[in-house]
Amino acid sequence: MQNEPVEVTLKVTNVFEKLSVPYLIGGSLASTLYGMIRTTQDSDIVAEMHIEHLQPFVSALQDEFYVDDEMIAESIQHNSSFNIIHRETMFKVDVFIPRPRPYLQSQLARAKKQTFNFETEISAKFASPEDTILSKLEWYRMGGEVSDRQWRDILGVLKTQQGQLDLAYLRKWAGELKVSDLLERALKEIA
Repeated sequence: MQNEPVEVTLKVTNVFEKLSVPYLIGGSLASTLYGMIRTTQDSDIVAEMHIEHLQPFVSALQDEFYVDDEMIAESIQHNSSFNIIHRETMFKVDVFIPRPRPYLQSQLARAKKQTFNFETEISAKFASPEDTILSKLEWYRMGGEVSDRQWRDILGVLKTQQGQLDLAYLRKWAGELKVSDLLERALKEIA
């Protein structure tokens, strides 16, 4: 896995940990961790931020990142997303403030801590392989089922993690998220 995206992302998750904000790293960093390696222009973090986290979050990161506190406040208020950009590398971190739903609680509860060694050892929570697949399936559906990159990420995690995945969990949540047809199609493709 490329160091720069991980190192920059872990600067942000470190702040979430200090603020006790539940979070997980998803998107292409998670699919690369569990599946096929690919380059990425940004990272995705799901975080249960509240307005009381705004100022300490901005204060902790404003020296190293371009941050827009008004955009962040609006994202918290509307359960949407915002991004911050690392000044030195211009690497973008997208933070998604999810609306409360049962699947979110399941994702956060199943997030897996991964440890990396750079100058020091640092850990962060990543979406589980199953939740990485499910989230990618959801994004693939919302994007009109045309993204080859999303589909390759899904197949990559399914192939690499084959035999280790909780298929009952995958099928249960695929049904809830209305992506069962896509999951079954992907499972057939890797068979």
